[in-house]
Amino acid sequence: MVVQRPDADAIASAAAHYGLNFSASESTEFAGLVDGALGSYDVVDTLYADLVAPVAPNREYSPATDDGSNPLGAWYVQTSIVADAPADSRLSGRRVAIKDNVAVAGVPMMNGSRSLEGFVPSRDATVVSRLLAAGAEIVGKAVCEDLCFSGSSFTPASGPVRNPWDPSREAGGSSGGSAALVASGAVDLAIGGDQGGSIRIPASFCGVVGHKPTFGLVPYTGAFPIERTIDHLGPIARTVADAALMLSVLAGRDGQDPRQPDSLVAADYLTGLDAGVVGLRIGVVAEGFGHDASQPEVDEAVRVAVRRFAEAGATVEDVSIPWHRDAMHVWNVIATDGAAYQMLDGNGYGLNAAGLYDPEQMAFYAEHRVANADQLSETVKLTALCGYHGYTALAGTGYAKAQNLVPLIRAAYDEALSRYDVLVMPTLPYVASALPDVSAIDRVTYLTKALGMVSNTAPLDVTGHPALTVPAGTVDGLPTGMMIVGKHFDDATVLRAGRAFEDISGGFPAPARHVDVVAPA
Repeated sequence: MVVQRPDADAIASAAAHYGLNFSASESTEFAGLVDGALGSYDVVDTLYADLVAPVAPNREYSPATDDGSNPLGAWYVQTSIVADAPADSRLSGRRVAIKDNVAVAGVPMMNGSRSLEGFVPSRDATVVSRLLAAGAEIVGKAVCEDLCFSGSSFTPASGPVRNPWDPSREAGGSSGGSAALVASGAVDLAIGGDQGGSIRIPASFCGVVGHKPTFGLVPYTGAFPIERTIDHLGPIARTVADAALMLSVLAGRDGQDPRQPDSLVAADYLTGLDAGVVGLRIGVVAEGFGHDASQPEVDEAVRVAVRRFAEAGATVEDVSIPWHRDAMHVWNVIATDGAAYQMLDGNGYGLNAAGLYDPEQMAFYAEHRVANADQLSETVKLTALCGYHGYTALAGTGYAKAQNLVPLIRAAYDEALSRYDVLVMPTLPYVASALPDVSAIDRVTYLTKALGMVSNTAPLDVTGHPALTVPAGTVDGLPTGMMIVGKHFDDATVLRAGRAFEDISGGFPAPARHVDVVAPA
């Protein structure tokens, strides 16, 4: 196999990129030299094709239609996939939706974007393989935001995802389809992804449970990356017990994801789940309340929820973590420069890390991202332009400085967690708002609607602490969430606290205005 060769003009362009001043003859000479150096690429291409390249299985699927069977806009495609011989039965009979940034082999994957539309993966993501091995049925792909870069649910190229509590409102993002399908009862469980809150945001808006695990606990292998240092996958469910069960299936090293530490040991997250809160020390993070965008009623609903912990026997105290407010800015720089460099110019995977890559996806995306660039969401466009400036004109120094600040932020949370078992705060500053008419709003309004809710969720993606959202109550008939944060790799205590609150509350309510969403037969 022979890879594409550059001509003299391509060499001249590459030379100019690096500040080299070549004559026409030098460009021609280097074209010949590069041709020779690319011989190794030819060999690698042949070896890969002969030894490693996957072949997609033949799996049936049905694209979502406008015939009324997808009223929330939450399905991208529907399937019915089970393992021929599951390794165990922990998830037997459970119907699971997979966020459409996660590969299911033989099933289309759009990642909410025209830039990936038409791509069919050849490998199952690790989380998909583990779900199938535990007896789950994969019943479809759930719509997500355009390249997962929005906390609302109006940027998917396929159309908005609607909230089952009120279909005129946002479901949240970027895992909006996953949360909406769980909340509506169409599926039992769903996979979500989280780089700035994208599991917890839609779970909070839709009134379900969403858990962002400790960074590296769940392998990201086979999911479309945004930025390697903040990529997370995790469960969305209607109960904390279901989230804990699903995490027990998903967690653990797969040997293919550089995000995972070699020393990682997964646990059974159902063990100790019902230990209650007597003796539990809970710190209420002052900086998590009273943001400029906060609804006072949401803050109060969470404070009322926290008081119920105290009434049940927990020690509850206020705690100040000043870094919590500044952490948002650090996340913003990392997510912006990092996404522009890796997700866009790096064709999703970037370079310079070990692990399993998807070269077929990289090639497809590289071509279609440029061809469909004008159709990218405004959030992706802003990230591209600001991030490009950051790593070119600013030489990547903003990203470098932000990463150098991360240990200080992490230490600030760790110090508070040395005094408390978990920390709590509102998941989001407000309840789900009305879906906008994108054609009738300006860019500033668009961007505020898409990204204005991440002030509490995003810092925990930078620090990697586990963070769970559980329904804390309702405001004007819409769900609001309480976020519970714990020590690294102590997801069990976070889930224990969430389960205790679920018990104290008598369970979490379903949408009052239930929308029938048909799951595949």
